[in-house]
Amino acid sequence: MATVHLRIGDLVWGKLGRYPPWPGKVVSPPKDLKKPRGKKCHFVKFFGTEDHAWIKVEQLKPYHPHKEEMIKINKGKRFQQAVDAVEDFLKKKEKQGGKEQPVQDDPHFHHFLLSQTEKVRGKDTRSTSIQAADSTAINGSITPTDKRIGFLGLGLMGSGIVSNLLKMGHVVTVWNRTVEKCDLFIQEGARLGRTPAEVVSMCDITFSCVSDPKAARDLVLGPSGVLQGIRPGKCYVEMSTVDPGTITELSQVISSRGGRFLEAPVAGSQQVSNEGMLVILAAGDRTVYEDCSSCFQAMGKTSFFLGEVGNAARMMLILNMVQGSFMATIAEGLTLAQATGQSQHTFLDILSQGQMASTFVDQKCQNILQGNFKPDYYLKHIQKDLRLAISMGDTANHPTPMAAAANEVYKRAKALDQSDNDMSAVYRAYIH
Repeated sequence: MATVHLRIGDLVWGKLGRYPPWPGKVVSPPKDLKKPRGKKCHFVKFFGTEDHAWIKVEQLKPYHPHKEEMIKINKGKRFQQAVDAVEDFLKKKEKQGGKEQPVQDDPHFHHFLLSQTEKVRGKDTRSTSIQAADSTAINGSITPTDKRIGFLGLGLMGSGIVSNLLKMGHVVTVWNRTVEKCDLFIQEGARLGRTPAEVVSMCDITFSCVSDPKAARDLVLGPSGVLQGIRPGKCYVEMSTVDPGTITELSQVISSRGGRFLEAPVAGSQQVSNEGMLVILAAGDRTVYEDCSSCFQAMGKTSFFLGEVGNAARMMLILNMVQGSFMATIAEGLTLAQATGQSQHTFLDILSQGQMASTFVDQKCQNILQGNFKPDYYLKHIQKDLRLAISMGDTANHPTPMAAAANEVYKRAKALDQSDNDMSAVYRAYIH
């Protein structure tokens, strides 16, 4: 962003680190908050959040000249709520004759910050508790826990998570079955653990994120595994997408050694993980969930606490069942368009203007049209999730015919050597 000349009261787009530009207002900083030395910056309060930060001048743009540009590149609900708050604020100021007040005396500015923050947080007084990590994540004002963090598994999702934990100042010890994958994170400041047991013994909270139920069990129960490092008070957080039975088993064995257990599978993809915008579904020990607060803020935009162990696994499988089935349907639609002489590009253009428009649809369709199946979420993993969801349905005596049909398409794609490609490669099951 180019350097601009700004003054107190100006509306701006502010960007900090990896986070997208966000609407805010240049304000006078609190008297006890000193300006960073040697940096040309302005103090900005952000709309739709309770957050504020010193932002370098080169990371700021005036609000009005760049409004259309920013709206085009940012489509999220939270973002739109923040823009709406700015527009409402401007209308109020216009009615008052446009007279500017210092931020400390400007009740309308504070009113909109608070009202929009309440909307973003989506407060819920029912049994499900929602932790709104998104507001803090927007401007990176995260105070990292002083607890020592361990992380096991540096795959597509784990790599992005660890990178964001480190960026936000957490002390992290890593382990991966292929040790070479640890090198980049060691360069970024992580410590290396030789075995899962060693990582757990060195850390207060250890996260794991691996491919499937067998890998999750082996990591805990295998030689030099997690269980050998568990001592009373140690926390173990299972982030892998597995079945409720596996989660229950792991919770029991960890608890039998005096450990504290939380399941916390994540909804997202490699790109979403890299951006620190995952949705975290947690269940189990509520105190562990609270201890993980700064970690969840670093890796995700929102976290949900869903109660007893197993609930997060169930919810995650349902979500991935829907996503996998939807992806197969999109692929089916694209191939049917081609088979009936319709333009696939026009199909996507129409789809993107309707009620099903989303970043997911756009990205996956573009992947297909470009023949780019670089994995963002492995096809083999979404098929695994469909299989586990169908099994869960069987256990509950609930039919899942749509998921069963989609599962067969993914199985055919796997037979065509698409396992290690992105889930959008299910398209190839329809053309071979």
